[in-house]
Amino acid sequence: MHSIEFYRNEFISHLENSIVKKEPNTLYEPIAYLLGLGGKRLRPVLTLLTTNLFEANYKEALNAALAVEVFHNFSLIHDDIMDDAPLRRGMITVHEKWNVNTGILSGDAMLILSYQFLEGYEPKVFKDLSKLFNKTAIEVCEGQQYDVDFETRDDVTLPEYLKMIEFKTSVLVAAAMKMGAIIAKTTLENQDLIYEFGRNLGIAFQLQDDYLDAFGDPKTFGKQVGGDIIENKKTFLYLQSLKKGSEEQQKQLLDLFSIQPKNPLSKIEAIKAIFIQSGAAEATKAEIKKYTDKAFNALNKITVSKEHKEVLVTFGKKLMNRDS
Repeated sequence: MHSIEFYRNEFISHLENSIVKKEPNTLYEPIAYLLGLGGKRLRPVLTLLTTNLFEANYKEALNAALAVEVFHNFSLIHDDIMDDAPLRRGMITVHEKWNVNTGILSGDAMLILSYQFLEGYEPKVFKDLSKLFNKTAIEVCEGQQYDVDFETRDDVTLPEYLKMIEFKTSVLVAAAMKMGAIIAKTTLENQDLIYEFGRNLGIAFQLQDDYLDAFGDPKTFGKQVGGDIIENKKTFLYLQSLKKGSEEQQKQLLDLFSIQPKNPLSKIEAIKAIFIQSGAAEATKAEIKKYTDKAFNALNKITVSKEHKEVLVTFGKKLMNRDS
């Protein structure tokens, strides 16, 4: 097994060789621009890594990894339009650099391109990849719609929130890994187990993101701490506080989420205090552990050598060890 960095470099080289600018330039230039902005390339790396995990050549999975990455970036173009976001990875978003119509059309083209990258696989593998890809694509759309709906709803439940983050975030991670398993032609049981590893780790990661947004170290978290609170986002912490808090704490939380003070620091600190006092902070940490344990339990059941699993064990632990 190779290192994560090895797979990332191999994928980036394949990406650069595969994304060719064509005419009309106004359609393809935004695609090349977005794909060139970098990012962790986590999902395609996991596709390559999983193919090797099941003792197949990772190079066989390069086009599937490309399909995953192009699909992911397609969703980002449309997400940015929906959110009217000015920046993506610190750079101007596609719809701001060009215009909304270009963003929509270039995003549509990326969706189609992502499917084209799967066309070279043999019929059985292509069928299995396409079936999984279709299921995942519609779930990502459903997750995005849930997220939009939740902005105007005051009755969001914890199970609904978990379903939203599963569909919006973790199913694509899970699918990226299962695609590698399909290409490696491992057993159906192994395919399902690696999917469960990715799905549960993805949920745990997103829940941890919610937690660290409030309680992370701003020097290492990489985002503005308290950003979700400032934006009045109904995160897992917020929903747990409404469920577990006293009547007074619930009322205070709802009042705080209805205002936008000039100096948000006092609001952030007051809400964090409610998260702690209500028991929501501890409940969220327990939920993170539950899904992390589920992920590693699935990984333990996969029938490959312990040595082959070690890179995924290290990856999973590193991904979840960002509490500082």
